[in-house]
Amino acid sequence: MNILEHGRAFLASLQELASRTAWAWKRCPNCGSTLTIKYGSYPRRPYHLSGRETVRVQRHRCQSCGKTYSESSARLVRRSWYGRDVHRGAIDHWQHGGMSVRRTAEFLRSWIGHQERWGLWHPLEGACAKSCYLAASTVHRWLDGAGRVAKERVPGQLEGIAQSGVLSVDGLWAKLKGQVKRVVLLAVDRSTGLIYPPVVAPGEESAGSWKKLFTRARQAGLDLDAVRGVTSDGAPGLLAYVSRGLDWAYHQRCVWHLWRNLAGELSSAASAAAQALSGEAAAQARQQVRAELTGLIHRVIDAQSYAQAEAALALLLKHTYGASIGRILNVQLDHILAHLLDVCHGLSRVTAEWYWRDFRQRLSHGRNHRSEQRLERAALLWAVYHNFEPAQRRSERKRHYRYPGQSALQVAGVPPGKVSYLDALGV
Repeated sequence: MNILEHGRAFLASLQELASRTAWAWKRCPNCGSTLTIKYGSYPRRPYHLSGRETVRVQRHRCQSCGKTYSESSARLVRRSWYGRDVHRGAIDHWQHGGMSVRRTAEFLRSWIGHQERWGLWHPLEGACAKSCYLAASTVHRWLDGAGRVAKERVPGQLEGIAQSGVLSVDGLWAKLKGQVKRVVLLAVDRSTGLIYPPVVAPGEESAGSWKKLFTRARQAGLDLDAVRGVTSDGAPGLLAYVSRGLDWAYHQRCVWHLWRNLAGELSSAASAAAQALSGEAAAQARQQVRAELTGLIHRVIDAQSYAQAEAALALLLKHTYGASIGRILNVQLDHILAHLLDVCHGLSRVTAEWYWRDFRQRLSHGRNHRSEQRLERAALLWAVYHNFEPAQRRSERKRHYRYPGQSALQVAGVPPGKVSYLDALGV
């Protein structure tokens, strides 16, 4: 079952549980017999978002097998002081709201008990005495539990969902307990935006770290034989893995990282042009050389064909101050222009860098996870959330959405409909 089928099955189970009649509860869940009798009851006082409630839970005893069982409710979570709506609300506040676990717990306490910040929202009523004691550690435990479910459902998570064969990969560093640093490695389908389950590794320099990422992606449903191109920032470990484990796939160099790496060379060339000058003349010389070299680099990187790129590269190599930059681009030329190949249609020219913007809001650079295992479970939880969550419809000044109002699963041809990521994780 893929993650969408898990969600549909869980939502159907909740609907079935909510619609069960008194006669249906007479059937023993252990042996199926209807020879049962009521066997007392016990009270529960769960916290819901609407406040604390008292619920009477009916027990039954089967005369055929002698076992007892209790009625359950879709609104309650077994062995929890809080209702299902509080569990789901806490996870969604952390995911969608980008809050810390402490602020999430504080907001939920205020809503449930009409306390703390409730007085700020209702100045005429004021806050009540503290009655709800939801702690940040409890919210963190719920989040970690959802992450465990996400990890258990990695095998076949995206099986049967359309793939484009062009990927974008990237890594994000996080600091854990004891100043330990780990990197979260991510692989994204460029056409649909689907995120394959990420992994946490000691670093990006090892080919084994990237092999671990693609192995997990294959477990989730990625067909490695169908991969035609991979975009990255040029991490040596990825290049080593692609040359061995994906030798049939092309590698596209991220142009944003390429420009950033060339910044030092541009500064050196501009300084060399103004070395014998001073004052305004030196500033004009630096500006002129930088503009000339920038224009030539653009003509190489943004070329529409290999012929145009080679012609621009020849001019760059002949430039008085562009030889060193030209040699760097000459070595990288095949990786810079891989997106022009027919087989790599749709391959991105930049890495999945923009995905980390939303991830950082929840990750807090590992401040709330402390260990490598918890960091990985948080990343897996976030990946499931992203695949289900629709992009916002309105673009921002510096951020535009390719498929506004659509989730990655919807773009891939399997719209989740009423199924949410919380259903997929069985919350």
